[in-house]
Amino acid sequence: MISTFLTAYATSRHKLHMLILLMAGLTGTTVQAASASVTDLAGRTIALPVKNERILLGEARLIPALAVLERTHLGHRIVGMPRDFEQLDPRGFAQYAQRFPELRSVAHTGRTTAESFSVEMAISLKPDIAIFGLEGHGPTPENKEVIAQLVKAGITVVFVDFRKEPLLNTAHSMEVLGQVLQREKEAQAFSSEYTRQLALVTQRLATLKTPGPSVFLENRVGLSDECCATMSNGLMGILLKAAGGRNIASEMVPGEFGTLSLEYLLSHPPDVYIGTAIGAPETVAQMPMRIVLGAGVDEKTAADSLKRALQRKGIATLPAVRQGEAHAIWHHFYASPFNVVAVQVFAKWLHPQLFADLDPKHTLSMFYQRFQPVPLEGEYWTSLATTPRQNVTR
Repeated sequence: MISTFLTAYATSRHKLHMLILLMAGLTGTTVQAASASVTDLAGRTIALPVKNERILLGEARLIPALAVLERTHLGHRIVGMPRDFEQLDPRGFAQYAQRFPELRSVAHTGRTTAESFSVEMAISLKPDIAIFGLEGHGPTPENKEVIAQLVKAGITVVFVDFRKEPLLNTAHSMEVLGQVLQREKEAQAFSSEYTRQLALVTQRLATLKTPGPSVFLENRVGLSDECCATMSNGLMGILLKAAGGRNIASEMVPGEFGTLSLEYLLSHPPDVYIGTAIGAPETVAQMPMRIVLGAGVDEKTAADSLKRALQRKGIATLPAVRQGEAHAIWHHFYASPFNVVAVQVFAKWLHPQLFADLDPKHTLSMFYQRFQPVPLEGEYWTSLATTPRQNVTR
């Protein structure tokens, strides 16, 4: 279902090159056959780099994906990155920075937009590889001039994707990175587990004979007093659809995200309410209606923040809220290599009988234990639900 799309070949020149390197006493982690190539997620065929020690990130939120492959080697390999991880998920970033203090001193190449990315700074850092996303807060394939300058400077630019088509491209992206960084074994282990965990949902949903429940997916709850920001045909909306949910915004809001009016929401009440939480502010008083989830957030704080957010005008009167069909999930799953966990969480909320034996908490814990150099700390979803839904039909 998820193809590797990878092409590699060996020639006599390749064998000679490797023999020379071996005789010189060089290790396999810093060299790569000059003749081998890989196709990245932008469809670009690139030669695998001879050196891959110095890594530039187009988004700092790629750190967890890189950590899947690098584990304890993560800290000293990153030479440049924007400030998006630190600014958008400060507690999440702090967890990695505690394990790898070097991350605090990595040069910043931008903030949270592609426009803020400094190509001059990036080149001055002399990276061997630049890892960018198809979409997001850093350079994308649309930034052709930036890419051209980096390539001209001898930097191998590789595109991955955990955001545009996450369920199709996450495993593929890890395999591409595995090739580029010579971490094929680690990449394949992750890819196989990811594919297996996704199949636990998709294969079982194929047995359903009726449409799933309707859902209002509220975006970044509490960052604004206005209602009702949502995600429709992208971001978390993709994960919701994969879990068998009917997003009420999908036909009303074009693109990835937008806003539904409160009047529309009240006149078309969903069966289920789900809000996304981007993390904790310095104090609850700063954003009293903000849902908080993620690293460093305990179970009570998460649950209390959801209850407060559900007291807002209009939201409090939704039948889904009154009936206990209200939930919240960590917003950054949409850009995480562990996005399949959100699919499992959604599936369990929307089809509790069908997925009674599914344990997303165990899945997330397993991913951290097997593929991350930091422990799993914090709550990543919470629920107001009191009575399981009884509407599943096979």
